[in-house]
Amino acid sequence: MIKSELVLRLAGQNPHLFQRDVGKVVDAVLDEIIMALARGDRVELRGFGSLSVKVRERRIGRNPKTGAKVHVPDRKIPYFRPAHEIRKRLNPGEAGSEEPASMPS
Repeated sequence: MIKSELVLRLAGQNPHLFQRDVGKVVDAVLDEIIMALARGDRVELRGFGSLSVKVRERRIGRNPKTGAKVHVPDRKIPYFRPAHEIRKRLNPGEAGSEEPASMPS
């Protein structure tokens, strides 16, 4: 689903709202999420999941074409962790859908 499809669905579910107004609300929500992540905040949407920013430390990479070493700077990467409810809906038949306490190394 793309954003325009989301706007159409929401407008269809709420016929008292204009499609352009629904679009503005969707844009405002997404902008607030992006601004919160840019500030380094964690965004938690109960029943959906949480978004946070992880930092990939700088490192020395390799150019695959030439083999030359390349300095790769720090990078901020958005990270999404789905809520338990989403995981249950995606995998309805799993009996023990609980995550293990620790993973073996």
